[in-house]
Amino acid sequence: MGMRIIGGKYRGRRIHPPKEMLARPTTDFAKEGLFNMLHHSVPLEGIRVLDLFSGTGNLAVEFLSRGAEQVVSVERDRVLFGYMQQLARQLGESNWHMVKADVFAFLATHRATYDIVFADPPFEMEGIERIPTLVLEGGLLEKDGLLIVEHSERTSLKLLPGFVKNRSYGTINFSFFQHTAPA
Repeated sequence: MGMRIIGGKYRGRRIHPPKEMLARPTTDFAKEGLFNMLHHSVPLEGIRVLDLFSGTGNLAVEFLSRGAEQVVSVERDRVLFGYMQQLARQLGESNWHMVKADVFAFLATHRATYDIVFADPPFEMEGIERIPTLVLEGGLLEKDGLLIVEHSERTSLKLLPGFVKNRSYGTINFSFFQHTAPA
C-alpha cells in the first residue's frame, strides 16, 4: 500500500514501504488532519523534530517536506530502518538522521531539544503512557515545544501532566502535550 506525501516540497510523492512491513502507517486522513492543525498553530519551517517509532518515515518526510531543519527518526525494526535510509537517499535528504534503537532506551540517554516530538507507538504496546513523562522530564522538548502522541481510542492520556488536547481522526487519536499546560 503506498502512502502519499500531502504537503510541501515532496507533495504528491508516493512512498512504497516494504511488503513485509508490520508497522501500521498513519492514514492519509489522520495525517492530513494533523498537519492542517499544525499548519495553523505552530511554525513548521526551520524546526527540529524528533520522530519516535518512526516506522516507514512517513511523518518524518512530511515534516521535511514542509521545511523542518532537522528530523531525527528512531526505529528499531531492521527492515523499516533500512527502508528509511533508502528513502532518504532517494530524496537526497541530508537533514534526516536515523537512529536504530529501542525508543525507551533512546529516551533514557538522548540529550538534545526539539520543537516537535512526535511518537507513533504500536497501538497495543505496553507503556504508551510513559512517553509524555519521559519526553518532558528528559528535557527533550523546547520550552514552547509540542509533543504529539498517536494512539487508538482505547488509550487515554488525558490525565497525564502536560496534556493540552486530543484530536481524533477516525480510529486514530493524537494527544498533545506541552511543558506547562494551562491550568
